[in-house]
Amino acid sequence: MKLRFLGKNSTVGDCPTLYATDRDTYLVQGWRIFANDLLMQLEIPEGETAVEVPTELFEHLAKDGLPTGEVRRVEDPIMILTPGGTFVVQGREVTDPEALAQMEIPDYETVVEVSRTAITALLEEPRGADLQRRAQPAL
Repeated sequence: MKLRFLGKNSTVGDCPTLYATDRDTYLVQGWRIFANDLLMQLEIPEGETAVEVPTELFEHLAKDGLPTGEVRRVEDPIMILTPGGTFVVQGREVTDPEALAQMEIPDYETVVEVSRTAITALLEEPRGADLQRRAQPAL
């Protein structure tokens, strides 16, 4: 898998990062989730995991030709908008050695892969009340 760096939102010790891949997907590198109250709100299928990232990370999507990085919906693959202003993003956990070798991943972070289609859909205006799915603010 070949990666193209889109951007990161760094503070000292924190490096959530966004990449585009040659597979029409995005890799979202973010913080592992250890908070039990947050984990209990998630239904994560086998082979998938979730990461927490700043909402501003998606502003880097504009570097991939998307008109905006403003997320307008909270639905798959974004599971929750936390009270701290972060998103919990779910996707296939990245285990590809070639991809992982292209990234710097601290022990407290991991990477999920999500389809470009799913991410792009989050940037569109909501189309109705039926989109107010199970994502609720975290406790």
